[in-house]
Amino acid sequence: MRFWVNVLLALPAAAPGVFANRQVDGETKNVAIIGAGAAGASAAYHLQRYADEEGLAINITILERSGHIGGRTVTVPVFEDPALPIELGASIFVTVNHILYNATKAFDLPLTEMSASASGDITAIWDGDSFVFESTKGSKWWWDAGKLWWRYGLAPYRALKLVKSVVDTFLKLYDEPNFPFRSLTQRVFELDLHKATAVTGSQFLAKHDLNGEFAREIIQAATRVNYASNLDYIHGLEAMVSFATEGAVAVAGGNWQIFDAMVRRSGAALHRNTSVTGITLAKGTAQLGKGRKYIISARDSAHPSDKDGKPLPTVFDNVIIASPWQFSNIDAAEGIIKHGIDPVPYTKLHVTLFTSPFKLHAEYFNLKPGAKAPSNVYTTLGKGEEPKRGADGVGKMGFYSISTLRSVVNPKTKKVEFVYKIFSAEAVTAAFLSDLLGTPVPNTFVTSLTDGSSSTAVQPISWYHPHWFFSYPVELPRVTFQDPIVGQGIYYTSGIESFISTMETSALMGMNVARLIADDFAGCSRPGGAPERGGKNSEGDTQGNMDGEAGASAENITIDVDEL
Repeated sequence: MRFWVNVLLALPAAAPGVFANRQVDGETKNVAIIGAGAAGASAAYHLQRYADEEGLAINITILERSGHIGGRTVTVPVFEDPALPIELGASIFVTVNHILYNATKAFDLPLTEMSASASGDITAIWDGDSFVFESTKGSKWWWDAGKLWWRYGLAPYRALKLVKSVVDTFLKLYDEPNFPFRSLTQRVFELDLHKATAVTGSQFLAKHDLNGEFAREIIQAATRVNYASNLDYIHGLEAMVSFATEGAVAVAGGNWQIFDAMVRRSGAALHRNTSVTGITLAKGTAQLGKGRKYIISARDSAHPSDKDGKPLPTVFDNVIIASPWQFSNIDAAEGIIKHGIDPVPYTKLHVTLFTSPFKLHAEYFNLKPGAKAPSNVYTTLGKGEEPKRGADGVGKMGFYSISTLRSVVNPKTKKVEFVYKIFSAEAVTAAFLSDLLGTPVPNTFVTSLTDGSSSTAVQPISWYHPHWFFSYPVELPRVTFQDPIVGQGIYYTSGIESFISTMETSALMGMNVARLIADDFAGCSRPGGAPERGGKNSEGDTQGNMDGEAGASAENITIDVDEL
């Protein structure tokens, strides 16, 4: 059984900090996108496509505070060699991810296997005491299936059926009348997906007779490696997403290339290292329903001394906030954000990459000396171990997963070494790595050559790269979600993160917002995305439609607990 870790036209981009005020005609619309991650890149790409289809004239400006496109999709060069990229952030997506997979075909991006395991390599699930399940690369499929059946009966079969049912329902969000949507909450209820989001993963599985050892040992291992959460602290829908592993792939060289290609194909003016500091109304456009326009202030984030933002010369008709609002440090003038954006707790995940000539040490996993240790280890809580929230829930083993990603040749020793990735709740220590590899690791992790040691000497760790992310929200049960329209002409994409947090769903919300904007500009009416109250007026007013379909709001929704 396999688990995965929860991810062209060379058009010129504007230089960092340089803003060209494009000459526009009467009906040309200016749209600003704050953030060039999955959502922002997708919004730009799809907005230009929809504009072309509708014959709309649109100028798109992307403001990205880092120098990187792709958000949490980041590659790191092993041994600082660009020819050896390793995915640090979002590593994998699946072929059922329509937007990402279709983009790789449209942009001619080659796909690669999700791991480079050799025949005989073992992938195991560890509960801190023993391995509760093992799979060997190259073994017959029926052998693993037989072991699953012998240990868990029909639970694996029922789980796969449940996952398929939930995923098939979710995929309805891509098509009319469910797409586009002005209210994510309303769509969740219309598709009955609230029955999965309103309860914990444990409760959802128990409702479908999937509690017990299979849930704890197998499905919980998936929720931990993908979302650093135990089943009691993640909602049922995200638990099912964690287990949807069929067709796992990645882009050779890094998944960020999907979003880089989207930005290039959109023709947007891209400004890297540009931190947005404020959003204000342009003079004379403050009245609701009268075609509001916005002024954005920004600063050069590559220079810490540049603390004060300056207004950009372009006045924008729409603004897409395509990054978590709580981390943005943007000052929005009074009245711009009409529907408050609620902060959500995010998981702080430590990701450690390193190379070593040593394989994982068998005795660390309570195996007998000389036994073969696994190459990939996913973890679950031991029987009777109390599940807790966040970093406190990592358990006695102290990490969520250890993966052997590939083998490489050390450029100094010219010998083969292994590239490892560790997901953990806290930064790893030299003592932990010493036990894991079965050899002393210095406190500096990488041996210094200034102490007189030879460059060809065996080093326990020859390259080391630690990092941490606010990787994804803590996906606690909920039934209401942030809607994409938060003000007149102001759109927000990160509300989908508490529903499902993946590269694909971020791209979906970017595409959804793009469709809403294009429809409003063109005066289009379509099932689902159409304004319900009076349509779009001549001034381009979307404010009157912000509450979305059927007035979807928390007070209009009733829940029959017995149905959950």
